[in-house]
Amino acid sequence: MPKKYIKNEKGQSIVELAILLPIILIILMGVFESGRVMNAYLIINHASREGARSASLGDSDSEILETVSLSSNTLNSSNMSVTISPSSRNRGDSVTVNIGYDVDIIVPIIESIIPNPFHIETETVMRVE
Repeated sequence: MPKKYIKNEKGQSIVELAILLPIILIILMGVFESGRVMNAYLIINHASREGARSASLGDSDSEILETVSLSSNTLNSSNMSVTISPSSRNRGDSVTVNIGYDVDIIVPIIESIIPNPFHIETETVMRVE
């Protein structure tokens, strides 16, 4: 009579978890970082629109920069660059507000995959009223 071997599978789920857990954590941290980048992009996009609207109403460059700063107060202003062109605006001309921002990546594994800091940029063009 042949002997039947009984398989012991008690540790199988722990081994599977040990193999898959790092992959799941990398995906989770990637989602976290992409959410931070998208949040920063939405904030600077809104700040760019507000700055262009302020410029289209005839405000000075310093007032436009203040409007942009107030619209993006949750971001680090030292990582932000604002360009307003042209410097002299006449009625009917187009005014452009360009904002660049460097998002600092905080997850060590993700910063080895994408450049740190990750640069995002947005531009809004409006006509001077």
